[in-house]
Amino acid sequence: MKKQRRLLNLQIVATDNTFAQQDVRGTPAWVGKCLHCNARLVVELDGSCGPDVTLEHIRPRTHGGDNDLRNVALACARCNQQKGVRHDHKQAGDAGLQRIVAVLLARRAERWRG
Repeated sequence: MKKQRRLLNLQIVATDNTFAQQDVRGTPAWVGKCLHCNARLVVELDGSCGPDVTLEHIRPRTHGGDNDLRNVALACARCNQQKGVRHDHKQAGDAGLQRIVAVLLARRAERWRG
């Protein structure tokens, strides 16, 4: 499971133009931005990351969202948790949920490195 998650992280990094390889405390790593707030995120070259970097399912899994690269991004834990609490539990047709999904999908598309 951890290996799959690290691979998915690296696939996201490869498709998100906010990520660039930089030295972090003398060690090369991928540094990019949270999909929500643009906070600095650090992903190790092997795809591992600390608990402050989370996998964001833009369209929540509870509403049919999957691990398709256009539906996933990296986000800081605080933002991802807040989205989950505020929106992910709502009915699929909820206007607030639809709005945040549309904004995040557009933001993911803008950041797409292809």
